[in-house]
Amino acid sequence: MNNGLITVFGGSGFLGKYVVRALIKDGWRVRVPVRRPHTAQDLKVIGDVGQVQLVQANLRFEKSVDAAIEGSDAIINLVALLFESGSQNFDALHVKGAEVLAKKSLAHGVTNFIQVSALGASLNSDSSYSSTKAMGEKIIRDIIPSSDIVRPSIIFGAEDNFFNRFAAMTQLSPFIPLLGGGQSLFQPVYVNDVAKVVAKLAGKGTAGNTYELGGPKVYSFKELMQVMLHAVDRKRVLIPVPWVASNFLGLLGEVSGSLPFVSPFLTRDQVKNLRKDNIVSEGALGFSSFEIRAETVESIIGSYLLRYRKYGQFHEKSN
Repeated sequence: MNNGLITVFGGSGFLGKYVVRALIKDGWRVRVPVRRPHTAQDLKVIGDVGQVQLVQANLRFEKSVDAAIEGSDAIINLVALLFESGSQNFDALHVKGAEVLAKKSLAHGVTNFIQVSALGASLNSDSSYSSTKAMGEKIIRDIIPSSDIVRPSIIFGAEDNFFNRFAAMTQLSPFIPLLGGGQSLFQPVYVNDVAKVVAKLAGKGTAGNTYELGGPKVYSFKELMQVMLHAVDRKRVLIPVPWVASNFLGLLGEVSGSLPFVSPFLTRDQVKNLRKDNIVSEGALGFSSFEIRAETVESIIGSYLLRYRKYGQFHEKSN
């Protein structure tokens, strides 16, 4: 058990909540900087009294980051954007925010640093999400050479933004678009498995390694949609959509996302990401380094996509 203090930036997000739980199990005291602490009160009740501390901070404001890091023994950065909105943009958080966080961590003598990036992050990518993620990796590694980089593939779990999005679509539409024909390859990874890796790295201390995390199976986008349809027990037509038309759908998504309180269902930058295969590189460090047996998509998604079936939990599958 570890009684040190670890600060988790992005700890109130989808992956963050699982990481916080894993750290609590390992005995860490956990500090979670949040832009709006009142929105993350649920984190305070998942540990012992006082084990989880919420503080106000924003990566765009250095003084708040400095205060959040003070007294920490380790830092985890999970901050990421799926789409840009005003001042919350890729460059501000993935690049400049990562730089501020690394510099402030080093100033406080913290070198046990974990940066969660994304599989396929590349400085040469035409996707702003992917290229800024890669820039953030480089900046952090330059400042703190001992930092570990974790690159997960598409993360799935009860609150994910992938299977839930397309499962919800089956309730409104008789068809599902296969972007680019549905041939791009993916290696989805269970959120709890990623959280376990992050917690183990924090516990042993980082050593300047890069880990690529993908599940035990590789799927095409079309195959993932077929697995999702089986889980929700709905028959929908899978329609191949060329990349040109996919970009137009991304533009429509951005237009809808400009409306108040509406998140875009797709962006052109996400379409650029979907054009590239998202699978673990041959020989890369991964789950085998931690003796973790990653869960398959089929073993997990049925439990949380249940609500998208015609009669929810009372639905009897046809096959």
